[in-house]
Amino acid sequence: MLRIALFLATNIAIMALISVVFQIFGFQGLLAENGVDLDIQALLVFSAVIGFAGSFISLLLSKTLAKRGMGVQLITQPRTEFEGWLLNTVKRQADQSRIGMPEVGIFRQDAPNAFATGWNRNDALVAVSTGLCERMTGMRSKPCWPMKSAMSPTAIW
Repeated sequence: MLRIALFLATNIAIMALISVVFQIFGFQGLLAENGVDLDIQALLVFSAVIGFAGSFISLLLSKTLAKRGMGVQLITQPRTEFEGWLLNTVKRQADQSRIGMPEVGIFRQDAPNAFATGWNRNDALVAVSTGLCERMTGMRSKPCWPMKSAMSPTAIW
């Protein structure tokens, strides 16, 4: 419920800011002086509709776009000790949080990085970079190395 309230509050704040900027700079009068008959209120409503729709579309596509954009390789069956540990860790945390098990994957990036995305907490994606795999305490680069070499740009899938 808090997420929806924050979503609505953010979009309303943006609409209020646009309205205030238009009034401060006198765009309504400037447009009228130049013979442009623009209904600012209708423009704000149109902007709100486009903004809300765009936000929902972006949210619904976030998991697919993240997988493609980051080149995430999903872990369905662990091939290494690290992959098994990662799946078990995510599963344990999902169970403790009483949410569905997200898809888990690894993406090729030297910098330590990770993200979670999805439109619904029960249909999400959790991904970690190969750089993070190599830096994790107790799990040095050896367990992650097969995935990193398999994800090299020259690898043939």
